[in-house]
Amino acid sequence: MKVSVLGCSGSIARGCRTTAFLLGEHVLVDAGTGVGELSVAQMRAVSHVFLSHSHLDHIAALPLLLDTVGSRRAAPLQVFALPQTIEALRRHVFNDVIWPDFTRIPSTRAPMVQLHPIGVGDVLVAAGITLEVLAARHSVPAVGYAARGQGAWWVFSGDTEGQEPAFWQRVNALQAEAPGVGALVIETAFSDREQVLARKSAHLSPSSLAQELAQLQPRGRFPIYLSHFKPSEGASILAEVRALEADGALQIIDLQTVDELRL
Repeated sequence: MKVSVLGCSGSIARGCRTTAFLLGEHVLVDAGTGVGELSVAQMRAVSHVFLSHSHLDHIAALPLLLDTVGSRRAAPLQVFALPQTIEALRRHVFNDVIWPDFTRIPSTRAPMVQLHPIGVGDVLVAAGITLEVLAARHSVPAVGYAARGQGAWWVFSGDTEGQEPAFWQRVNALQAEAPGVGALVIETAFSDREQVLARKSAHLSPSSLAQELAQLQPRGRFPIYLSHFKPSEGASILAEVRALEADGALQIIDLQTVDELRL
């Protein structure tokens, strides 16, 4: 499975795009501003979108994607999210005030988008890719995902202040089974200098990241990609992470340096 990193920043600036991953050619995980890296033809090929939560940096491009290719699609775009995320989309985005209600356009029988509720533990198959919904803990209801085609699992934490124990239990179980975990993407939005802000906004900093990664059993079997850096904080975050991981047991990589992963 090819995972294209369309965006993985915690905010925008030149060269920084917010969270969006393209799995294969047809599946998006989150729909931040990184979706704008796709061509019109690539956008049209997307058939399924899986959202981690309702925050703007993870959904901003969804209404624009529909505006770009919705009328040129042969079937509605299928969007999967927690019920609370779907309610937020209906109330605050597709409400005919912020954006047209594409769940009813051009008609309720043939809309441009259909919204489907999911829950932790659900396993779905989309365009030949298996996705499992993982537990996450954030300032709004949120999930992570594990996804695989024919290779190893790609695991995405979503945004988190610290994962639910069930998340790490599932990751450890997946890496203990064939084909195992091939990559973990986990956010680290703030440096330790901003630990208070990180806690209040329910994000990780290097110190809390180290506590989370300590739950991996065993450690070091697959690379860990850090995401969601604020544009001005990346260098500080990486320096602090590397100081905390002085034993070198983990392979930690800045996701912003990666265009795609192959699993």
